[in-house]
Amino acid sequence: MALMPKRVKYRKSQRDRLKGNATRGNFVAFGDYGLQVLEGGWLPARCIEAGRVAATHYLHREGKVYVRVFPDKSVTAKPLETRMGKGKGDVDHWVACVRPGQVCFEVAGVSEEVAKAALARVAHKMPFKCRFVRRRHTI
Repeated sequence: MALMPKRVKYRKSQRDRLKGNATRGNFVAFGDYGLQVLEGGWLPARCIEAGRVAATHYLHREGKVYVRVFPDKSVTAKPLETRMGKGKGDVDHWVACVRPGQVCFEVAGVSEEVAKAALARVAHKMPFKCRFVRRRHTI
């Protein structure tokens, strides 16, 4: 089942504008290593789930994978070969709005080489350029 909110106040959302860099969620908070997005845009729920599956499959139930983004924005689409007008289309899929610098995935409990390989597999599933980042410092 695809990631989506249990309930929302409004079914259909406006497109909005994504500008600027991430000011929140831009450092590794839960794990030891993370995957940071270098471009902004909409990250579909399909890509998030594909990345999560790829990371957990590579780690063989050893270590923990944290997903730091959630698709809470609905994207509508009208059927093909439909004339203009007649209102906004039905909800087609869900996306997470990400800005440059946001950490989307984190890995904990594994060595750096294993984490790098796992997050490289996740990066292949992402529609943006990504980079591998480490935790700044431990307290």
